[in-house]
Amino acid sequence: MSKTTFLALCAAAAVGVGRLPAASAGARAETRALRPADQELARRILADARMDKVRAMGLELLRSGLNAGSGYAEVWIRDLNTFLVPALEANPPKTVREALLSFLHFQGPEGDIPDGYVPASQAAVAYRYRTSPTRPELRAHKNTVETDQESSFVQALASYVRAAGDPQILEERVRGRSVRERAVFALEYLFKRRFDARRGLIWGATTADWGDVQPETPWGVEFDEHSHRAIDIYDNAMLLIAIDGLVQVVLEGRPALQKQWTRRRTELARAVRKHLWDARRAKFIPHIYLEGSPFPASFDENRIFYHGGTAVAVEAGLLSKEETLTAYGQMLADARLAGAASIGLTLYPAYPEGFFKNPSMKPFSYQNGGDWTWFGARMVRGLVQMGLAPEACRALDPMLDRVLKHKGFYEWWSLDNRPRGSGKYRGSAGTLIEAIDALRRWAKGVASDPAAR
Repeated sequence: MSKTTFLALCAAAAVGVGRLPAASAGARAETRALRPADQELARRILADARMDKVRAMGLELLRSGLNAGSGYAEVWIRDLNTFLVPALEANPPKTVREALLSFLHFQGPEGDIPDGYVPASQAAVAYRYRTSPTRPELRAHKNTVETDQESSFVQALASYVRAAGDPQILEERVRGRSVRERAVFALEYLFKRRFDARRGLIWGATTADWGDVQPETPWGVEFDEHSHRAIDIYDNAMLLIAIDGLVQVVLEGRPALQKQWTRRRTELARAVRKHLWDARRAKFIPHIYLEGSPFPASFDENRIFYHGGTAVAVEAGLLSKEETLTAYGQMLADARLAGAASIGLTLYPAYPEGFFKNPSMKPFSYQNGGDWTWFGARMVRGLVQMGLAPEACRALDPMLDRVLKHKGFYEWWSLDNRPRGSGKYRGSAGTLIEAIDALRRWAKGVASDPAAR
C-alpha cells in the first residue's frame, strides 16, 4: 500500500478535524461503531513494517544506557520517565530500579527531586551539584526554573511498579525513609513550596511551554532574583498524572491517604479548568503571572498555542474528546503555518527574536518552536487514549519517516525537518515506542472484535 493510500485511510477513518464546540471537562472517549475504514486502517497498522523497524531501533538504543542522549551524560528524571517502560523491555529491571533509587539519594531536605545525576568524573562546571554521602561516586543537579521533577519521579516510580511487577521497591529504604514515604514527600514539596493558594495551582519560573529555560538570563535554568513566577498547564497536568500514580500504585491499600490525595487531584483539576482553560479560544492560557510578565506589555502572549502542555493535559484527562480533536486540529494548522513536519512543534507562534537571552531560544529553535517527537508522540498516544486512532495514525506518520530517513532518534527537528540537538535521544525513542504500542493495541482490538468479521 502506498503512503498516499495509507494517509487517505487515516482521513477516511477520522471523525473530522476542526473547531468543534467545547464539551465538559474530563469526558471519556466515546465508543464508535466499527466501519470498513477502521478495519482497513487496523490491518494496515498491524502490517506497517516501519513501526516494526522504528520500534526495534528504539529498543536497541535503550539497551545502550539510560542517560538522556549522546549530548547528555546525565540520567534526567523528566527524560527517564518518558522511556522507562520500553527501557524495562530492553534492560534488566535491576538497571532501571537502581536508576530510580539513585534520585532519592539526592532528594532535598524538603522533598524536592533533582533533575539528573551523573558520575562525579563527568560533572560539568555549569551546574551547582548536590552530593550525597550514600552515593559519593555521583553528583546531582536541579534546574530550579522548572516544576516537573517531582511529578516525573512519581510517574516513573508508578510506571516501574506496574511494568516490572515490583511493589517491593516501595518498601526499600533510602537514607532512613521508605521509597513510598519519599514519593509522598516529593509531591508534598510542590504543595508546600510551589503552590499558589489563591488559585489552587502550582507555579514555576516563566518558560516556553514545557521548557526549562527562562527568558531573563543567558543560562536560564536557575530560579533567581530575575525570574518571574508563573503558572502554566504543563506543570499542573504533570502533577495530576503523578497524583494518579500515587493513588493507584504507591498508596495502594492505604485508603485514608488515597482519599486525601484524590481530593487534592479533584481540586487541582477544577482549578486548571477555571484559571488556565480559555473556553472562548478553546486553548490553554500560556501563563498566569504572579508578579508580572518578563515580556513587553504590548506583546499578546495569549496568541500562543502550547502544543506540549496540551498533549500532557490530554493524558491527564483534562480535555473532552471534542476538545482533544479541536486541539489536534489547531496543532495541524500550526504545523502547516510554521512549515513544520509534525505536531511536535513546541508552540505557535514562536516568541519573537530577543525575548529570551539564551541564544538557543531563537524563534523556531530548541524549546521556542522546535519540532520535538518527545512531545508530539505523547499527543499521538493521547489521541489513541481519547478514541481518535485515525488522527493518531496520521500524526505519527512523519515521525516514523524521519527516524528511518536519518537512521536514528534526535532531540528535536528544525522547520525544514533536519535533525537538531542531541543524537541518540532516548526520550524520542521511548515516546515513539509507546505511541506505536498504543496504536497497535487499538488495531488488535479492532481486528479481534466480532463486528470486524
